Amino acid sequence: MTSLKPYLLRSIYEWIIDNNLTPHLLVDASHPHAVLPEDYIDEGKIVLNIRPEAIQSLSLGNTTVEFNTRFNGQSMHIIAPVPAVLAIYAKENGKGMVFDPEEEDDNEPPPENKPPQRSHLRVVK
Repeated sequence: MTSLKPYLLRSIYEWIIDNNLTPHLLVDASHPHAVLPEDYIDEGKIVLNIRPEAIQSLSLGNTTVEFNTRFNGQSMHIIAPVPAVLAIYAKENGKGMVFDPEEEDDNEPPPENKPPQRSHLRVVK
């Protein structure tokens, strides 16, 4: 089964934008696949402003959150793997969602393709 988390990220992001608030992501910067500005990491975490005016080319995908932005005048392509996202919330009021830290499970077996069982229903004439 696919993770619910990327779908929640997209919907909460839209809700925050629709209410003219500023969406922020809290990201675990220790994730091995994260590409983040080292100078802005505090205690292994970073808060990212993902307001449309502050970033370009936002992609809220099923496996990563990616966008282009500037830090200290330097362009940077940010990659935050979905498992590393700890929260999404509105800066102004703190409303949003905090996620349980989860481990990336690359070894999860795909769901088995079982043949459909014969229905117990029968046609009655």
